[in-house]
Amino acid sequence: MKMRSCEVLILLLVAVGAPAPWAQSAGGSQSTDDAEMRSYRASADFALTADPRAPSWKSVQGVEFEQGRNGEPIPGHHTEVRSRWTDSNLYLLFICRYEDLYLKPGAPARGETSALWDWDVAEAFIGWDFERINLYKEFEVSPRSEWIDLAIEYHPVGNNNVDASWNSGFTNRTRIDKRHKTWYAEMRIPLASIASWKPDVGRALRINLFRIQGSKPRKLLCWRPVYSESFHQPKAFGKLVLAEDVKHSK
Repeated sequence: MKMRSCEVLILLLVAVGAPAPWAQSAGGSQSTDDAEMRSYRASADFALTADPRAPSWKSVQGVEFEQGRNGEPIPGHHTEVRSRWTDSNLYLLFICRYEDLYLKPGAPARGETSALWDWDVAEAFIGWDFERINLYKEFEVSPRSEWIDLAIEYHPVGNNNVDASWNSGFTNRTRIDKRHKTWYAEMRIPLASIASWKPDVGRALRINLFRIQGSKPRKLLCWRPVYSESFHQPKAFGKLVLAEDVKHSK
């Protein structure tokens, strides 16, 4: 029997276990709780270097992505994110390839910078409650260390509640390698600002990772596709699992 092209596509997707491009949850984004990233324990807190070759980072495996909000490829913008944790802090290291930089005009802002997403930025949305997934924290860093942190209460209809006065106490360090067209951002986030529980191996957070890069047309990249105009789709978050030290993990 001769098959139509759409039937062939469906069979191929089923065969490789891939979701169809239109496969979305009722909340407007595909649920990806089974997507997992690991954060590896460090024996002690360490200085921020924004350098993947530093002793604290060189053996750590992260997640990689080079795709947009709908899972479409965005060549030239490969992104890797690694993570570590201690009893006090969560660390994230972004490694961001770029074609061009689009930075806020003028000298780098001191202190918190509103509307940072209008320029190049790396972002992490982190939730702690697997029941109330509409509650999470947003962390953003620019290539020049400008930053913002926000407490979010997501609403599928209407505007989200955004608490811009919330302060996590997170710090960062960044570095731009113009020769290799790569910029680096390292975040140190106090775990107590995210979750009330004591960190331990096997504990998990909910997370999604993003970048906004370049001038028009702007490149909007996601670790887990959101299938929406907005990054704010908590059903699309994956898991960040606190793992043993990288020396003891398989």
